[in-house]
Amino acid sequence: MQKATYPIILQKEKGGGYSVTNLAFEGCYSQGETVEEALANIKEATLLCLEDKDVSPLENEDVSLHLITV
Repeated sequence: MQKATYPIILQKEKGGGYSVTNLAFEGCYSQGETVEEALANIKEATLLCLEDKDVSPLENEDVSLHLITV
């Protein structure tokens, strides 16, 4: 399988741990107690999304990251 890079959002949760979302796949998310665990879990979730015939990645132009300053 050819390696690919995906946009990931990692967020610290108020109750502890981290949530993580792969923006390239609708519904592809996971969590973990540490950053390392959350990232490992989203890699596993991404592999499952890639194997699922009913899930297809969004086109690159459908996902972009923007930062704003307010």
